[in-house]
Amino acid sequence: MLKISSFSKLSHVSVKTLRYYDHLGLLMPTIVDQSNGYRYYSAEQLLTVKRIQAFKEQGFTLEQIKTFLQEHAASANVKKTLTAKQTELQLTIQEAQRQLNEVSERLTRFEYSDEPDAALPVTMRKVAPELVASIRSVAPRSNLCLLLDEITQYTRSYGEDESRSLIIIWHDWESEDLADMEVAIPIKKSIPENDRVRMTMLPELKLAASVVHYRDPYNNDFSVSDEIVTWITSNGYRVSDKEPIREIYLTADKDIYGNKRKSEILIPIDTAQKRSIPFPFLFLILT
Repeated sequence: MLKISSFSKLSHVSVKTLRYYDHLGLLMPTIVDQSNGYRYYSAEQLLTVKRIQAFKEQGFTLEQIKTFLQEHAASANVKKTLTAKQTELQLTIQEAQRQLNEVSERLTRFEYSDEPDAALPVTMRKVAPELVASIRSVAPRSNLCLLLDEITQYTRSYGEDESRSLIIIWHDWESEDLADMEVAIPIKKSIPENDRVRMTMLPELKLAASVVHYRDPYNNDFSVSDEIVTWITSNGYRVSDKEPIREIYLTADKDIYGNKRKSEILIPIDTAQKRSIPFPFLFLILT
């Protein structure tokens, strides 16, 4: 017979754990000295310890292992438990693979993303019409993220891709307190409207000044927009008063790292006032 200390060394299981196994009825000493409470184990019980460790490595709980060690363990019950564990492990593998694929996709997008501190040009471009679901609200600018989340959740409930570019239409972006803003997300097909969400076709912009840059979505700094407007007017053009300024978030929520996200500012130009513009026309803005 082996004292618990000796059995612990041979089995590589702590004395505390052996006492816990005894308490659970999982592995009880062969003999307990009633006069002093000393526990004694037989050498044959080392095999039981190995079996317990093997089952634990396979992810079984101690309660499940206890049923495996019963003298008359029913084959049907053992098979049922093993099958359930097999299914659980298969689902775990599938979920881990899904997570791995998503991380790999993020790495690919990250490697091909622009550097946030790079010099960003002003370009002139045409913007095609686009079907969107949108919400318009006059509210504090701090409510912008709430509105974006609302339109994203709504379109997702109808099967639309939530990772599409988000659009903010600034009907009034100069107010310091309340802003007249409309949030929109492109959709593949028309979906039901409600008292908040409407379907609309964003009109074509025949010409717009565009800057792609990185900005903090929680910061109300519109200095880049002001610089673009200054550039437009200083080059003999005029900002259109028929279409509001648009801002497009090009980075999905799940792909934001740090506190900045990639976005595009689009300022419509009055084409009736335009002169010949060579394409591409570039003007660098350092952000």
